[in-house]
Amino acid sequence: MAATVFGKRFVDLGRTLRNASTMSAFELQHKTPLVRKQTPIPIALYGGRHAVTMLPGSGIGPELMNYVKDVFRYAGAPVDFQVVNIDPKSDDNQELDYAITSIKRNGVAIKGNIETKSESAEVQSRNVAIRNELDLYVNVLHCKSFPGVQARQKNIDIMIIRQNTEGEYAMLEHESVDGVVESMKVVTKSNSERVARWAFEYARRNGRKKVTTIHKANIMKLSDGLFLETSRRIAKEYPDIEHNDMIIDNCCMQLVSNPHQFDVMMMTNLYGSIVSNVVCGLIGGAGLLCGKNYGDHYAIFEPGTRNTGTAIAGKNIANPIAMLNASVAMLQHLGHTRHAELIENAILRTICEDNIRTPDLGGSNSSTDVVQSIIDHILQADIRAW
Repeated sequence: MAATVFGKRFVDLGRTLRNASTMSAFELQHKTPLVRKQTPIPIALYGGRHAVTMLPGSGIGPELMNYVKDVFRYAGAPVDFQVVNIDPKSDDNQELDYAITSIKRNGVAIKGNIETKSESAEVQSRNVAIRNELDLYVNVLHCKSFPGVQARQKNIDIMIIRQNTEGEYAMLEHESVDGVVESMKVVTKSNSERVARWAFEYARRNGRKKVTTIHKANIMKLSDGLFLETSRRIAKEYPDIEHNDMIIDNCCMQLVSNPHQFDVMMMTNLYGSIVSNVVCGLIGGAGLLCGKNYGDHYAIFEPGTRNTGTAIAGKNIANPIAMLNASVAMLQHLGHTRHAELIENAILRTICEDNIRTPDLGGSNSSTDVVQSIIDHILQADIRAW
């Protein structure tokens, strides 16, 4: 009897693994949650089309989202956007709650940076609140040089994996006595394990050879010490992957002087924000790379440096590439690989071959020039396909 039960479980496991090999990342995320055993809301998928929450955010966000809609329309991407606007001046959380409900329903979102103008301690950062509420515990930024784009360093290919919901972003502050503010940094064993395992699994799946843990455990011996200790313990389960660690101060210097020593970098929340911006600056600025936020059930895609860009809003000079790359990553996650490749190739031809670039990349073209070139390449690809 026991042998029969074991045999049935083995067959079921084999069937699950075979099915997983044909699933998109979106399907895997919803059908095989790793940690939190929640009852998921049914996936919003209608006739092969995905419903996706769109959060335009502030500053240049709304105009960049319009470019995404235009490009998707010409590429024929099977995505319908549910647009949710959040007023940065609002002191209540009604719109935030609606946005979170929408993401839970759709499973996937694309967002701009949402400004929180209120300085009241009662009003949370909308961006942090969304990540925490949806348990998007890991942020992933693929920092890869664009051929032909003038930059301070060439041939960079670094994967930054950042703990996304804890650390200094726990938003736990209080004024213990007048003029003395205490801010609590939170690091937990469970989240450190999840991020470490995610990093090593990614390295193994993608043929990466080394993972570097970034920390400040020499000073923050308990919090960063726990993160470092956990990463070292998990590293022992992956003997095929080299593991080392580096203090955040030295890391920033090494990134500027010799970035090619890094392969996969893993770190806590605040260090991830700093390192992401440093690397983006090295390869061309804030307008190129996209960031991917993953939890066990939901995913959000956004520009990599999370800049609002208020100073250049409405001037038709904002670089649309980071947001368009976020939309490509979203399509790949949903399993629409053909549409993702179509848009990605159009972006690369525009930037790297035609040299049509906005001022932040040393060009003289407008945002709409760049988008129009991408659309033209998409249309030409469709003609060649016929």
